[in-house]
Amino acid sequence: MKYLLLGSGLQGTAIAHDLLRNVDDTTGLTVIDRDRETLAALAAKLDDPRLRTVAGDITDAGLVAPLMAEAAAAISAVNYWFNPQLTELAIAGGAHFVDLGGNNDIVRKQLGMDARAREAGVTVIPDCGLAPGLAGLLGYHLATGLDEAHDVRLRVGGLPSDPRPPLDYMLVFSAQGLINEYIEPAEVIRNGDLKTVPSLTEVEDLIFPAPFGRLEAFQTSGGTSTLPQTLAGKVRNLDYKTIRYRGHCEKIRLLVDLGLTTSEEIDVRGRAVAPRDVLAAMLESRLPTEGEDVVLLLCEAVGVAGGRTVRRAIRIIDRLDRATGLSAMTRMTGFPTAIIAEMLARGDVSRPGAMPQELIVPAGKMLDELKTRGVEPESWEEDLQ
Repeated sequence: MKYLLLGSGLQGTAIAHDLLRNVDDTTGLTVIDRDRETLAALAAKLDDPRLRTVAGDITDAGLVAPLMAEAAAAISAVNYWFNPQLTELAIAGGAHFVDLGGNNDIVRKQLGMDARAREAGVTVIPDCGLAPGLAGLLGYHLATGLDEAHDVRLRVGGLPSDPRPPLDYMLVFSAQGLINEYIEPAEVIRNGDLKTVPSLTEVEDLIFPAPFGRLEAFQTSGGTSTLPQTLAGKVRNLDYKTIRYRGHCEKIRLLVDLGLTTSEEIDVRGRAVAPRDVLAAMLESRLPTEGEDVVLLLCEAVGVAGGRTVRRAIRIIDRLDRATGLSAMTRMTGFPTAIIAEMLARGDVSRPGAMPQELIVPAGKMLDELKTRGVEPESWEEDLQ
C-alpha cells in the first residue's frame, strides 16, 4: 500500500513511524512539507528506503494532485484550515483521506463533500486523532453497547510528567490549534438537546491513579467532533472536557479576558498586530516541546444493560516511548490516524463517502491495533443500582 502524508512535524513523524514500522504491507510513503529541515530529520530518523520526502507547499495543487493520485490513502497532519482543499484534491485523485481535524466548521465543510466522495469511490474521515478522534469513537462504542444510553462523558488531556510554571503544560501540537480549543464554543447534549457552552467553563475535579491524583477538567471546543449530532436523540447528556493540572484553566481564562486570543488586529507602534498570533508565537517559544509526557483518557457511558443501571468506562494512560522517542501525545494522536488510513487502504473499511469515524470505524479493531503498539486500554463496568 502506498500512502501520502502531508506534514512532517510532531504528529506527522508519529504517523510516518507507524506506517513504516507497524504496518507490514506499506510499500511506499511520500511525505510533503515545505520545511526541508524537518523532512531531513524525518528521513534520518526512519532511514527507510520506502520513504520519499518532497519539499514543497501543500497548497500547490499542481504539486499535490499527482501525489494524491499515486496514493491509496492520504493523511493530513497540517493545520485544520488546509483540510478542505486537501480533501478536494484527494477526492479528485481517488485517494482515501483522513486528517487530525480540530475545527467543527471545517469538518462540516468536508462532510458536505459526501456525494462527490461517493461518486469517486473515496472515503473521507475527518477528526481522526485523539480528541477529536479516538475519544469520540470510544464514547460511541460505549453508548451503543448499552440497551439504553443516558450519559456520555469524555475526558482527555496531554500533560507533562514534570509540570513546570507558568502553565504546567508542554506544547505537543499546534499552538494555534490549542488556542482554538480554548476559545471556540463546545458542543454538548444537555437534557436531550444539542447546545453549545463556553469553553474554559464548568471546571470539575477528576481523580486518576497515582502519581496523578486530583486533576481538573473543563469544557473545550472540538473534542466531541460529530458525536453530538450522531447521538442526538439517543442520549440524555454528552460532553467533552480537557484534563489539566489544577489551576491551568484559570490562567488561560486570564489570557482570554485580556484579549490575547483575539484575531482582530490592533495597532502597536504603527503596525497592525493580531494578539492571537503573538500569543501563539510566545507559547511556541516559551513552553517546553520536549520531555516526558503522558496522555490521560477516560470515556464513560451510563445507562441500562440487561435491566441494570450501569457505568461502563475505558481508561488509557500512555507515556513517552523511550525506545522510539515518540511522545505520548504523538503516539495517541498519530497512531489512531495511521490505523484508520491503513484500514481504508486495505479495504477493511469500505464505505465510500465523507462521514464521521464513529459510524464507520470498528472500535474493537482500533483497540486491538493500539494494543499491538503498546497502548494498554483498561475497561470496566460498575453496577449503579
